Amino acid sequence: MAVATRLIDDLLHVTVARPDRAPRRRGVVGHQCLAAVEDLRGLPVAGAVEAWCQAAALATADELILAGDALLRRQRPLSRHEELTAAVESAAGRPGVRRLREALPLIRARTDSPMETVLRLAIVRAGLPEPVVNYAIDVGERLLHADLAYPQERLAVEYDGDQHRIDARQYERDIDRLWRIEARGWRVIRINKSHLLGSGGEAIRRVRAALRSS
Repeated sequence: MAVATRLIDDLLHVTVARPDRAPRRRGVVGHQCLAAVEDLRGLPVAGAVEAWCQAAALATADELILAGDALLRRQRPLSRHEELTAAVESAAGRPGVRRLREALPLIRARTDSPMETVLRLAIVRAGLPEPVVNYAIDVGERLLHADLAYPQERLAVEYDGDQHRIDARQYERDIDRLWRIEARGWRVIRINKSHLLGSGGEAIRRVRAALRSS
């Protein structure tokens, strides 16, 4: 039973559910679906975790980390880390399994944007301590979340994407949110895409300096 089809580079990709055999013929690339099939508007498709595993055939390890973080996002997550772990453990022999195994230990839950992941990876790969993702800070009347945080040092690292600049309401909310966090004795470092150019040297320099002065 064919469960999904897609057209890529003039080749028809067809995914079938086990125990059916993946088709092999000219112009067709066959895949086997190892996870449960889900219904999307009447179309049977592979589930989110299975799609992540299939992407490993083409994606880099960093792209799989970004996608994995997105699956475990803070709002309306599509999976749990245990499900990703189980999928990788059963992925022996699949295309890209080495990249899946490389990506899995670096995937974190509760992210809000891909650039938070990019920033976190840059920090860790520079040899700095790994920050906590979307740490909840008690500001009295409610909890506010820092993109990345070092709770012991009371240091918050915020990534400001373009929407923080061009969306007036977002910009106003950011000002109030960060003021409340700083009023609780936290130091806030704001990072944007220019600081992550190349290997992210400027972002790393700022985070390192803040940690040393904490």
